[in-house]
Amino acid sequence: MAVHTEAADARTAGDRDAAPVRGAASKEPLTGFHIRVTATTFGANFSDGYALGVIGAVLPALGTDMHLSGVWEGLLGASALIGLFFGSILLGRVADVIGRQKLYLYNFVLIAVASAAQFWAHSPLVLFLLRLAIGFGLGADYAVGPTLLSEFVPSRLRGVLLGSLTVLWTVGYVLANVLGTYIPINGTSAYWLLASGAVPALLVLLLRIGIPESPSWLAARGRAAEAAKIRRTYLGQSEATAADAQAAAADQPPAARYRELFAPGQATKTWFGVVFYSAQVLPYFAIYTFMPQILATLQISGADTQNLVLNLALLLGGVIGLWPVQRLGRRPFTIGTFAILTLCLGAMAVLSGASSGALMVPFLIYTFVMAGASTITQVYPAELFPTALRGSGVGFLNGTSRVASAIGTFVLPVSLSHFGAGWSMGWMALVLLLGTVVSVAWAPETSDTLTAEDLHH
Repeated sequence: MAVHTEAADARTAGDRDAAPVRGAASKEPLTGFHIRVTATTFGANFSDGYALGVIGAVLPALGTDMHLSGVWEGLLGASALIGLFFGSILLGRVADVIGRQKLYLYNFVLIAVASAAQFWAHSPLVLFLLRLAIGFGLGADYAVGPTLLSEFVPSRLRGVLLGSLTVLWTVGYVLANVLGTYIPINGTSAYWLLASGAVPALLVLLLRIGIPESPSWLAARGRAAEAAKIRRTYLGQSEATAADAQAAAADQPPAARYRELFAPGQATKTWFGVVFYSAQVLPYFAIYTFMPQILATLQISGADTQNLVLNLALLLGGVIGLWPVQRLGRRPFTIGTFAILTLCLGAMAVLSGASSGALMVPFLIYTFVMAGASTITQVYPAELFPTALRGSGVGFLNGTSRVASAIGTFVLPVSLSHFGAGWSMGWMALVLLLGTVVSVAWAPETSDTLTAEDLHH
């Protein structure tokens, strides 16, 4: 079965229809339902950041309480990432087959229950399995959340809303670190802090009750009447707009095989997504997981203050990065930020023996730009695939990126201890250079390659 790309679908609509469709999309209202869907997807990314940040805060106390070996500490630290990999890969495909809505709801039942159960997890095996389940549920949301959000919100707001997901992840991650720093962590408080992740998860679950299926998925499955009703009832579209969207969806295949991610016409976008996403998150997770060790290895004075400054730069960069994602276009933004990040880590590699002040300049620029650049990791994946492959494609990119982040997190401490900070910054700069080269060669501009059907939701 041939997969129509979004650009190809737009061409089949004809030049005669392009202008009216684009004009209608620009006037599509932002409804309370759009805000609700956005809030629940934001909450999911906050929960992910919180879950990944909190384990680092409590591991020292758990190590004493459970008498953990180094192997168990590593497994507990990586457990959610392992679950994220399997959840993204397996359930992204499921979302294309059975629909988005069921996974969008029930994955947070799993996350809320497993998060709360951590309070009673007093053995490393039980805690590992619970955090594996949390990661599995969050992995499903990485595939389904941005997919459903991109198929519901007005296209003119898609970039900024999808980009904001990474900002909320950062807020959750930083909050977990702050709580871990200022709350005295002992055997009891560690379990309370772990279980506190159930609170945002439960709020997300409650908000998701009653959210309907994606009209794009329904229309591609031939369920045009249901799709039109959702567009009118929830998205505030007129009868004419909903009818136009149904007609545009007629050319969309109802389903696609997983292998069509690598079919001619789609394979380049898929492999670009793998390299682009993996090259971004590999140094990101590695550096910010081992920030204290990096600062110590570089002999940067006032490490606690510098760590706070870097976390503030992380938050500020994520917020400010939303503007260029929306305004500059996906391709120039990706190439430009990769180039800056490569230069920053390259400078740190060269200056590894310099003063603290000299090292902090490229480190701060790297942190600020990386936070801004990471906003596009929630935007590009959803735009690289047509409706029939979107869940599978987004899930595949998220899954492979988590493999890259796990590799970076494993290799960096070994590299720091054996080769020092200079060489460590150097090999991570090469990873970013690979991302730059692949982006120049393959990065498509997806902000304008929208089908008539996409433009109406």
